[in-house]
Amino acid sequence: MSTRFSRALLRLPGANYAAGITNSAEGAPDLARALEQHRRYAMALEACGLATTTLPADARHPDGTFVEDAAIVTPKGAIVTRPGAASRAGETEVIAAALHRHYHHLGRIVAPGTLDGGDVCETDSGVLIGITARTNEDGARQLAAWLTGLGYRATLVDVRAVPGLLHLKTGISYLGDGRLAVAAGLPKLAAFAAYELVTVPAEESYAANCIRVNDRVLVAAGYPRFAAELARLGYEPLPLEMSEFRKMDGGLSCLSLRF
Repeated sequence: MSTRFSRALLRLPGANYAAGITNSAEGAPDLARALEQHRRYAMALEACGLATTTLPADARHPDGTFVEDAAIVTPKGAIVTRPGAASRAGETEVIAAALHRHYHHLGRIVAPGTLDGGDVCETDSGVLIGITARTNEDGARQLAAWLTGLGYRATLVDVRAVPGLLHLKTGISYLGDGRLAVAAGLPKLAAFAAYELVTVPAEESYAANCIRVNDRVLVAAGYPRFAAELARLGYEPLPLEMSEFRKMDGGLSCLSLRF
């Protein structure tokens, strides 16, 4: 894997975290447990060699802990998104301010485009951009043009017809080494043809949202078959409890911007 990370930006879940957007039927999250899981997540990133910055919660934005959706960061530049859920529009400004410390110029997705970072999967050979209910075609094309200007190859992946897929990275993750972890129910789309696919069992589909962080793969705890397959392929899985973020349709990649 060519990209090695040294920093991560996170944001704490707030007192009204349970008021965020979710389609889950698993019940309301426990805030104390969510904060503990978030703390352990930050510790895991630090164990992988990253310096972490954790922003305070903002009661105006109950979904604000899912910082991945507010920006796209690459070794060559960063761009502020325009989230597809109207209630999340205000989340981007504090993230932009934090990123200005590391990037002198930030790109911007503008109306009528919408874009969630959870629909953007960086690989060693390019960037896959999902078109979903949250990321529209205009937003995807704006991002593709910006990435092309930086020298990246961008591929649009329309997954709007896939049931239950909130974001592209709900169903896929890049593992490095030319491999994509792909949830069993996701069609084998043409955009995936260049990669070796590592199938996540249907009953463990939540684990498809994992993150390669330098020499480790952070994976949700409780999905032993997928973790065993990662180990068999030579990766070092680092399981983390994610129950309180799963209840709010969130996953491992959602909780940080890594750069």
